[in-house]
Amino acid sequence: MDYKIVIDSGHGGIDSGATGNGIIEKDKTLQISKYIYDRLNKLGIPVTMTRIDDETLDPTDRVNRILNAYGNTPNVIVVSNHINAGGGDGAEVLYALRNSDKLSNLILENMKAAGQNVRGAFQRRLPRDPSKDYYFIHRNTGRTEPIIVEYGFLDSKGDDVNQLKNNYEALAEATVKGILEYIGYNYTPPATDSYVVKQGDTLYSISKKLGVSVDELKTLNNLTSNALRVGQTLLIPTNNVIEDTYIVKQGDTLYSISRMTGISIDDIRRINNLDSDILSIGQVILLKDNNMDSNYVEYVVKKGDNLYSISKIYGITQKELMEINNLKSNMLSIGQVLLVPSNGIESTTYIVKPGDTLYQIARNYNTTVDNLKNKNNLTSNTLSIGQLLII
Repeated sequence: MDYKIVIDSGHGGIDSGATGNGIIEKDKTLQISKYIYDRLNKLGIPVTMTRIDDETLDPTDRVNRILNAYGNTPNVIVVSNHINAGGGDGAEVLYALRNSDKLSNLILENMKAAGQNVRGAFQRRLPRDPSKDYYFIHRNTGRTEPIIVEYGFLDSKGDDVNQLKNNYEALAEATVKGILEYIGYNYTPPATDSYVVKQGDTLYSISKKLGVSVDELKTLNNLTSNALRVGQTLLIPTNNVIEDTYIVKQGDTLYSISRMTGISIDDIRRINNLDSDILSIGQVILLKDNNMDSNYVEYVVKKGDNLYSISKIYGITQKELMEINNLKSNMLSIGQVLLVPSNGIESTTYIVKPGDTLYQIARNYNTTVDNLKNKNNLTSNTLSIGQLLII
């Protein structure tokens, strides 16, 4: 069966849910839901969320989003994430009267393996009509398979408070593993906190891909230069790959990615320097504005450029320029982006748009045409759309 997953973050907006011991249910369920979404999405499993930010949803809105996501069919699994209150301890899963306890128990088995106490899998009936489910998320979601996952008690006298604060990712991963086992998908653990250098990689390109700064990578890996070798393993800060990037899959659009991540289309375009809305399957979309390391700026290679002329502009040697960009030869191509030292000078970049002239750009940035030409090694006033200028 071709399963699809809807992740429901309990409560939200004016409905905070349970609170206590520094835990707010609506915030913790959103944290957990985003983790599960990112994991399943990275594995290529169709998945969506009912809310992606602190939004108020009434029961009707929530049910409509569930049923409209992938249709009212039995191959749609609905995971509604919640935090318990009432002084108990441990995780529990509630499943609908129309379904078996198999999925619930698989999740609880993995919760137990992750170090959490488990209370069991339950069903609950509506007192006035025992033929119906008590919870609307079970009762009103048609033929889908909904479960309510309670990850622990925020007012527990046991270790639930610590689990919810410091081990919630492991508990969320237990839900991921339970889902994958249930749908018959070969489980693979989360992305490790390491990266293997490939041909053409530079510290800067890796930093942009993974959402960390060049300085972070150098410090974490005790690097004294920017030189890398193919096959070298770099440590990366945990979870950056999961939280700050999105890998485009078939059917994705900027609108759908914006809807899933809560980031505006304009911000996605800006962060990723996109000049069109066309996406390719497997393309890495940055979800965080990882500003360039303050020690570097970008330089776009133009006709007539060579390593000597560029290194002269920025007051470094050809060897240093090659090392910064992990270049193996002196060959450059027009349009190639090089990382060059900023030399402590405050710089910004500007991408040429239709109708731009050097005169207009110079006026807008309170500089001169000659300064722009010298800074960018221009031999004429001719500009091309999409050209990157250093101001």
